Amino acid sequence: MTAAVFFGCTFIAFGPAIALFLFTIARDPLRVIFLIAGAFFWLVSLLLSSLVWFITVQMSNKNSAAQQKGLLIFGVVLSVLLQEVFRFAYYKLLKKANEGLLAISQEDTMPISIRQLSYVSGLGFGFMSGAFSVVNILSDSVGPGTVGIHGDSQHYFISSAFMTLAIILLHMFWGVVFFEACERQKWWSLGTVVLSHLLVSCLTFVNPQYEGSLIPTYIILSVMAGWAFSCAGGTLRNLKLCLTCKDKDFLLANHRPR
Repeated sequence: MTAAVFFGCTFIAFGPAIALFLFTIARDPLRVIFLIAGAFFWLVSLLLSSLVWFITVQMSNKNSAAQQKGLLIFGVVLSVLLQEVFRFAYYKLLKKANEGLLAISQEDTMPISIRQLSYVSGLGFGFMSGAFSVVNILSDSVGPGTVGIHGDSQHYFISSAFMTLAIILLHMFWGVVFFEACERQKWWSLGTVVLSHLLVSCLTFVNPQYEGSLIPTYIILSVMAGWAFSCAGGTLRNLKLCLTCKDKDFLLANHRPR
């Protein structure tokens, strides 16, 4: 039973992201490099926020439950803000890198577009965020012990897996919207990304009332998915053509000689 929970939750949390990586990124070495770099930027943001939170906890009164809860909220908000700061720093770095690649390239076009970079970097952020969110939970799922034996929710593992899936996909959509906003200097879009990130992170405080966090998170996920699709140049017409395999440009772009 524990093995089934472990593999089931792992595939729920990382299955779609791994599929996206295999089908859209793995065959392009340049995209793989940018994905790893994006994951590294997220990791540095977590390191800094963890360091600040650790110092503040050591300086606080550990016997005060209210103060410790306040510090936890402070840590979440700080972590989100630092992640978005590092997303912006990564955008600036990618702009410079793309200009350098164009300078040494023999072609007149960018080797990889900003929209592709936004998707790849967002998925890199999501992979690392998901890994740190759920790895300890997955290690506990292999036992020993039984979830809910003392009256707690029995949906802890499955709810954590679905929340991790949402966070990974949200980072991908946030990346697309964020980069597009930077390109067009739409600062209200940047603010919306940051606020939605803060909202999703703060929704986890209502756990273990998992319906109170999962339902709003997936509503936000749906909205951000539509917004990212629009930012990437998508329309209902080309979505229909793609789903019915009638989009000739899409088919030619993904054609591989045999």
